[in-house]
Amino acid sequence: MSLPIVETVESAAETTPAPASAPSADRRPVLSATADEWRRWMVDRGHPAYRARQVLDWVVRRRAVPFDAMTDLPRALRRELDEEWTVFGTTVAYHDVAPDGTDKLVIECRDGRRIECVLMAEGPRRTVCISTQVGCAMRCVFCASGLKGVERNLDSAEIVEEVLHLRNLLPPEETVTHIVVMGMGESLANLDNLAAALDRICSPAEGLGISQRRVTISTVGLPEKICKLAAMDRQYHLAVSLHAPTEELRNELVPVNEAIGLTAVLEAADVYFERTGRQVTYEYVLLSGINDRPEDSRALARLLADRHAHVNLIPYNPVAGLPYGRPEPEAIDRFVATLRQRGISVTVRKTKGRAIDAACGQLRRRLQPETERTPR
Repeated sequence: MSLPIVETVESAAETTPAPASAPSADRRPVLSATADEWRRWMVDRGHPAYRARQVLDWVVRRRAVPFDAMTDLPRALRRELDEEWTVFGTTVAYHDVAPDGTDKLVIECRDGRRIECVLMAEGPRRTVCISTQVGCAMRCVFCASGLKGVERNLDSAEIVEEVLHLRNLLPPEETVTHIVVMGMGESLANLDNLAAALDRICSPAEGLGISQRRVTISTVGLPEKICKLAAMDRQYHLAVSLHAPTEELRNELVPVNEAIGLTAVLEAADVYFERTGRQVTYEYVLLSGINDRPEDSRALARLLADRHAHVNLIPYNPVAGLPYGRPEPEAIDRFVATLRQRGISVTVRKTKGRAIDAACGQLRRRLQPETERTPR
C-alpha cells in the first residue's frame, strides 16, 4: 500500500546524487544484529560487553557513520569493526529538497533495489514517512508504487535505517518526533519486520525513544493482520486506506478488495479500536469525477456513522501515465461539508514538498531507465 503523502507539481527540483559510497557486501550492517548479538561479538573478541552499547549508541543516537568517528572506542576495536561491519547496509542514492524544506530520499539497498522515504517539518514536528516493501502488491489503480508489483519485503534493519538516514538530515539539536508508515508497500504484509523495527526505534534504551502514540501505520486493509497488530498490545495509530464507500467502487480502485471485502476490513478496524482504544483514521484519496461525487460523500458518511472514526481526505497527486486527476477545490469543500453535516470528523491532508516528485513511488520511477517502467 502506498499513499500520496505530499504533492507533486509541474516541475521537479534537481535530483542530487548522494556522496555516500555503497557498503561492502561482505560486511554486515550494524543494525542487522541485536544488542545481545553485539554483546556476544564483543566478548568473543576479548572486549568488554558494554562496548556493544557504545557502538549502537553511536549509530542510533550520535549519528556516527564511519567507525573511526567513534572516538571513545579503542583504535584497535575500530579497526576490527571496520573489517567485519558496515554502519549502514543501505545508501542514499538521491536527495531532493523542496522549497518548503521537505526532503525526499531514494535509498538503495545492498541488492541494488530502491525505496523512498520523506522528512517533513512543520512547527516543532519532524515527521518521517517510511516504506516497508520494494514496490507493492496491492495494485491500487492510482498509485505509482505498485506499477511494477512487489519485489520483496524490507528487513527490520533496512526499515530502521530509513528513519536514521532521514534523522541525520536534521541539525544536531533536532530529532524525529513522528513516524508515518505510508511509503512504498503494504505495511501489514511485512508486519513482523515492521514491528521489530518500530520496537527498536521506539525503545528509550536502544532507539530514539519515540512514543508509540506518535507512530501511524497505514494499511489497505488486511483483516487478519489488523487483528494481529491489535493483539500485539501496542499503541500505534491505525490508518485504513479506504478510498471508496461501496464494495463496487472499492473493487475498481483497490482490486485486492475483491478477495477481502469492505465489511471484513471495517470489522477488523473495529476490533483494533476496541482492543487499543485508538481512534481509527480512514484515508480517502479523492479522484476527480470518480469517488469525489456528492453520492460518494453521502455513502461514506453512512458507512462510518456508528464508528469512532476520523476521515483524512487526500486530494490526488497526478502520476504520469495514469488517467486520474485532482479534484477541483469546490469538489473537495463540498465533500468535507457533507461529512461534517453528518457528524463525521474529517480533515484534508496538507500538501508538502510541492517542488519534488514527493508522492510515493514517483521519484523512483523517474530515476529508473525507461525500459524498466512498464507495468507487468
